[in-house]
Amino acid sequence: MTEQVIFQLRDQFGDSFVDVFVDVHDSSLSNKWLGALNTAIADNLVLEKNYCFVGFAESERNGKLIIDQINSSVNAINSSNLDYSISETYTWEDCIIQGERSPASSAGGPNHDAMNQLHYHFEQLQGSSANISSYYTQADPTTRWHIRQLNLLCHELECWALSYRKQVQAPEWQRPSQLMCWLQAPRFKLDAADLDLFGVETLNRPLGGVYVGVNKAVGKHHWEVFVDEGDDSDIQDLHTTNMASQTEAAADFDVEWARDPSEFVWQQEKIDQFRSWLIKNGFDPEDKSLTIGHPRVATVDLKRSFGTEDYQEIWKILNNHLDVYSIKTSTASATYAYRWDDNDFVQRQIEALT
Repeated sequence: MTEQVIFQLRDQFGDSFVDVFVDVHDSSLSNKWLGALNTAIADNLVLEKNYCFVGFAESERNGKLIIDQINSSVNAINSSNLDYSISETYTWEDCIIQGERSPASSAGGPNHDAMNQLHYHFEQLQGSSANISSYYTQADPTTRWHIRQLNLLCHELECWALSYRKQVQAPEWQRPSQLMCWLQAPRFKLDAADLDLFGVETLNRPLGGVYVGVNKAVGKHHWEVFVDEGDDSDIQDLHTTNMASQTEAAADFDVEWARDPSEFVWQQEKIDQFRSWLIKNGFDPEDKSLTIGHPRVATVDLKRSFGTEDYQEIWKILNNHLDVYSIKTSTASATYAYRWDDNDFVQRQIEALT
């Protein structure tokens, strides 16, 4: 451990708080990330609380609310001055696999066809980090905000629906996580020394693992394409248009609150299938420059934070504290008293992006 980060969670009433203690590892990438994080905190950047706790099936930000927000952003884009129109209207029936949830059914999970189409519109409207779309450069700040929402809401709905399905199918394998993302978060370039923390094996994330925000090139990474398109898919026929290695990272970070599946046969078989899919599509599974996986830069001290390492007890605590109130390191601190459902929250974000 080289440093400790402490973030505080609060309940929806502001009556109860939980301190979460994060031990930062000693590595090239960890040190770069910590420097960027300190800058984000010291500059009091806006935390994206509307995209912070994903995969929590009991969250107030449930599937119906997310779908409503998707349509709100679609309507805003269609009503803008951009020469771009999204013809789809997103409904519960279109976005969620229909039927009665059961251990033998995929009902309740995300409809990947609808999500891929939504993500395609986002890619067209924003472009990539190295090649921003002319639509995005021409858009006014409000429209830009709605373009970004297509991506955030698409991933949020997928994560929520996966946990919603697992509530009945396999409750212990819900996939809750926490995404700490700041608007205009400081970025930095990845170099050869940073790539050591990547690899196919890092797709398995242990409970309490903290991972640097690296997915800054717009598009899907190899694992997402494999999961969404299937192990018989060919990269020549992708529904997504941009599958590139990551070249940048940021102050952002993810906290894994789900169980580590690495010791289970079904996950080992899935990883083996993924390796075969990579080879079939011309990739070397051992090539870390592909930046596959999730580089871990820190670990939550579960015992100190929650008094237990039992994921079920930790989930109970988290489900009642789905709001980040503050964060601090040894050199910087910030308080985030606002909430995602505040009347001025959207305007706050638009001003920050501007």
